[in-house]
Amino acid sequence: MANIKSQIKRNRQNEVARQRNKAVRSELRTREKSAVKAAESGADDVEELTRAAVKRIDTAASKGVIHKNTAARHKSRLMKRVNKAAAGS
Repeated sequence: MANIKSQIKRNRQNEVARQRNKAVRSELRTREKSAVKAAESGADDVEELTRAAVKRIDTAASKGVIHKNTAARHKSRLMKRVNKAAAGS
């Protein structure tokens, strides 16, 4: 445990940020899965779900939760999977 006052506060701040980032990453995975699942099942709201997932990925990258190259990779793979599922059905 830290003895320095500023480090104690920094530890508290880091824990809050960690929890927030964890929630955002979890939401990213959920949105990506729902978009892919909708594309594979041939649902009508595929575009809307994909747009929501991409928007959330961009937001996470701009806030610094994930790196911009990671965001680009996620978007690329998401679009690839959605387009493949759409072409297959």
